[in-house]
Amino acid sequence: MAIVVDTELLEGLQKAVKKANDTNTAVLFSKVVKMQALSPLSFYTIGREQYLGERFFWQEPDTHSSIVGLGKVEIIQTEPSENRFKKISCKWNEVMKNSIIQTDFNHIPAAGPILFGGFSFDYKKSRSLLWDHFGDNFFYIPQYMMTLINDQAFYTTNILCLPGGNIKRLIEVYEQGEQLREMVEEQQIDARHVLVSKEEIEPEQWKGTVAKAVQTIKSTGIDKIVLARELKLAFEQPIYAEAVLERLLKEQSSSFVFSLESGSDCFIGATPERLVKKEGNEVLSTCLAGSIARGKSEDEDERLGQELLHDPKNLMEHQFVVNMIHKTMETACADVVVPSSPILMKTKHIQHLYTPVRAICEGETTILDLVDKLHPTPAL
Repeated sequence: MAIVVDTELLEGLQKAVKKANDTNTAVLFSKVVKMQALSPLSFYTIGREQYLGERFFWQEPDTHSSIVGLGKVEIIQTEPSENRFKKISCKWNEVMKNSIIQTDFNHIPAAGPILFGGFSFDYKKSRSLLWDHFGDNFFYIPQYMMTLINDQAFYTTNILCLPGGNIKRLIEVYEQGEQLREMVEEQQIDARHVLVSKEEIEPEQWKGTVAKAVQTIKSTGIDKIVLARELKLAFEQPIYAEAVLERLLKEQSSSFVFSLESGSDCFIGATPERLVKKEGNEVLSTCLAGSIARGKSEDEDERLGQELLHDPKNLMEHQFVVNMIHKTMETACADVVVPSSPILMKTKHIQHLYTPVRAICEGETTILDLVDKLHPTPAL
């Protein structure tokens, strides 16, 4: 496929390489263009052959916003410590300060260079074979990225320009992304998976941990303890992330659906809970705690929902989360707005008590500053 290199692209790459030469550091070049709206899952799937282990998928509830990334331009990590959020934020800021971005879409969220990744639950306990490919923290800038916002699609190409970089080679990297975009079509996903074995990990230890947690709550001032356990499933054939995502998108349309790959491992899931979102100085957090089943009929569903809304135990559990998030937001934000009582959030199989918290951020507070303050909430 022949691609005519536009003057703006060429000048941008030349400027990035010159800056890299002058500063003797890597310079991120990023170009954003509008594209035909495509299925995010298809874009994710087309990247399997070339970018398996380097893919990211994110879709918000009701498909208002989707982001898919293929390939890695640069990995950003830091050592496990209580300052890990701040250090990642500082490294990202350095990358952005030293970047050259070509876009006419600054008003579009997540169109342009962004970080994909995450942190471990507890930096003091981050060493585990299960998370070996991710470490305590793992973030990267994608090579190619599709952003879908309210049926409008945008394509971001990120290129890391090094001192002495070859302009022709950098143009080839850009052209590979253009070819990739034209390859995307609806993909057939094989979802036939035969379960071979299922293993509960240390079930007796789990029972002992539950008993100990109950005793701790009775004998101390602790209000809530959340426990988790591990289940291992083995299948006859490999499980591709896109097959799981396809099922999650159908089954959990009211949840955030995500996938983050690193080497041979993939962190994948769906959750109705968002820790924090920041757009400009506006901040949104979600209090989600206290749950009950969905009913088999509309009447039963309504009855169960009302039972949840008036259940003292669930209301108390929910209030733990509301109090913590409210108090934490006040340390970094002004005009924190918290409804006086929760409403119901209904997913396919369960309904939760839900309280949205909105606020206005103060000063230079970053999204990772807020994550540092909020994580983990009592809901976890």
